[in-house]
Amino acid sequence: MTGKTETPAPLKVSRTFPAPAALVFKAWSTAEHVKRWFSPETYTVPEAKIEMRVGGAFDVCMRSPAGVEHWTRGTFVEVVPPHHGPGRLVIDMRAVDAKGAELFRALTEVTFTDDVAGTRMEVVQTYRFTDPKLAAPMVAGASEGWRTTLDKLARELTRMRGAAAVRSVVHASFALERRFDAPRARVWAALTEEKAKSQWFASVSGQWELVERHMEVRVGGRERLKGRWKSGMVSTFDATYYDVVPLERLVYTYEMHLDDKKISVSLATMELKEEGGKTRLIVTEQGAFLDGYDDAGSREHGTGQLLDALGASLK
Repeated sequence: MTGKTETPAPLKVSRTFPAPAALVFKAWSTAEHVKRWFSPETYTVPEAKIEMRVGGAFDVCMRSPAGVEHWTRGTFVEVVPPHHGPGRLVIDMRAVDAKGAELFRALTEVTFTDDVAGTRMEVVQTYRFTDPKLAAPMVAGASEGWRTTLDKLARELTRMRGAAAVRSVVHASFALERRFDAPRARVWAALTEEKAKSQWFASVSGQWELVERHMEVRVGGRERLKGRWKSGMVSTFDATYYDVVPLERLVYTYEMHLDDKKISVSLATMELKEEGGKTRLIVTEQGAFLDGYDDAGSREHGTGQLLDALGASLK
């Protein structure tokens, strides 16, 4: 050990997962979950001790394909579940050598925020090298290591959803309003014309790849939007229109799927009110969230984000 310390630039990584924040947060909460994903691709986690509470342990052993073991000894500094807002974890991690001597520290700050696509998880790691000669090469590969680690987390979230797939229904409803500085005909076009709607509906730059898109707004008409996220998860929006009153009202039902799993069925109403050349849009939804999937308010939050995106597209 050299006896001096160095502090390189923090590492920042993020990923959007098509899953509720409570589930993503839960993936950090036990050794059972962490052992399945908290290591780069080709590495395994044979041992872990996770005590998700302030002062609790976050100890993880990563084993390389050659059988070399790398231990991280950590302590939870902050634990804020995403119950009524963004979740947050702060973990003081220490990478140690075979004798337990510290190589470097990594203060790891993780935030869990509702996103139109599910949950945005952001990780910031601030390093302090105790032994720069040994630590620097290890940290140099951290960005790629986190990339494949988050790929494994996406697979673990898929497994967790399947394991939790008990027969259940959770009901929720909400109503949102927006006022747009645009005539009603222009807002109607943004809601009912495919080219105009594609500018704001489910557009997440750099995070989402379009797989399928078509819409026909008429009574009995169908709309489908299907896309693949960076995690590999495919989300599908399937809607059927039941009431179409031009410039005034849309009523439709829609199903949401994550891969092959149906997570919800919803009834949505959109009402357009003209107010002095401007438009007031009222959106009301009633949803049934199925078989272990409880969105905990993320659907309302995501719909609000979409309406804000609609407003931006009208400017």
